[in-house]
Amino acid sequence: MPLAAVIPRPNAPVEIRDLPQPELAPDSALLAVEISEVCGTDVYLQRGLLESVPYPLIPGHVSVGRLEKIRGEMLDVAGRPFREGDRVTFLDVHGTCNACWYCLVAKATTRCPQRKVYGITYGMNDGLAGGWSEQVYLKPGTRCIRLEAEPELFMTGGCALPTALHAVERAEISIGDTVLVLGSGPVGLNAIILSVMRGALRVICIGAPNHRLEAALEVGATAVLNFEEHNQEERLKWLSDQLQVANPDNPQSEFRIPQLADVTIEATGHPDAVVQAMRFTRDAGRVVIVGQYTDHGPVSEEVAFNPHLDLNKKHLDVRGCWGSDFSHFYRAAQIISDPLRAIPWAKLQARLAHFTLNEANEALAAVASGRVLKALIDPKG
Repeated sequence: MPLAAVIPRPNAPVEIRDLPQPELAPDSALLAVEISEVCGTDVYLQRGLLESVPYPLIPGHVSVGRLEKIRGEMLDVAGRPFREGDRVTFLDVHGTCNACWYCLVAKATTRCPQRKVYGITYGMNDGLAGGWSEQVYLKPGTRCIRLEAEPELFMTGGCALPTALHAVERAEISIGDTVLVLGSGPVGLNAIILSVMRGALRVICIGAPNHRLEAALEVGATAVLNFEEHNQEERLKWLSDQLQVANPDNPQSEFRIPQLADVTIEATGHPDAVVQAMRFTRDAGRVVIVGQYTDHGPVSEEVAFNPHLDLNKKHLDVRGCWGSDFSHFYRAAQIISDPLRAIPWAKLQARLAHFTLNEANEALAAVASGRVLKALIDPKG
């Protein structure tokens, strides 16, 4: 019987349980988990902050492992059959219908009402449906991807990589753009890497704590600021100072043209940062909000959002970004499997923290406090 780490109910510690192996349906598989991720969503799951969560559940929505047993046939997107022993990751989103209005008309499969998510909206009653377990039951229709990268390298990007890829795609970053990333957590760091890859001339990051800002510089940020040490006015002035352009007609002049970001990506999870993202972006610039996956409530009373001054007069293009789909997950695996493209993520590997199933509560606490960049669960550890 495989061991699994289970959140029994909101605000309860993780428990280790023996669970029965599932009966494999036709065209399904059993995955022997090598490594699984602990992300901020898992912290919110334990705190009961997400809707429609079927407790008890096994967390872990992004994992890597080897196909231990296949019943029937499972194919990749090229139509090639998977074999037992293949190392794979899999799209955590499952059951997207490809038949509803969102799927067929809006072309927004992330809003499909039929979609389920391993480790989030699949509970323990749905079987071994989370990566904090020795095995995961890959239900029929699960989209697997062959993985050429080592598991730890892939998990350095983890679920944040396809999410950030979606955000950068939504931002339509152009060659030479100045990009501001608010937030230096996993999504923010991946957004920095991908913004540089997309052609940004400068990528600036405002975040915290300092060890994450050091990581931001390591993967390509040109300047960083700790928001905990500066108020909003000081942050705005710092940003403008970073981007000032000298007067070309008089290089000795003290006059500078103040600048703001061409594109701002909000990846903090704090509601106030959404307003700040608009204020930190130039007129006719683009803002992408990707950090509000969990409902953290409205902006604070101290932030007086003015629709005229903060949005309309600035002629901003503001876009929400919800999760990711198979295309982002597939491209994420391809990028991080390329030795040259994977260099920024390889630099972050030394910052990963490993935990066993029995240490799942410690892993959640480490992620919640921000003292680790990324926590990983090793079920065999």
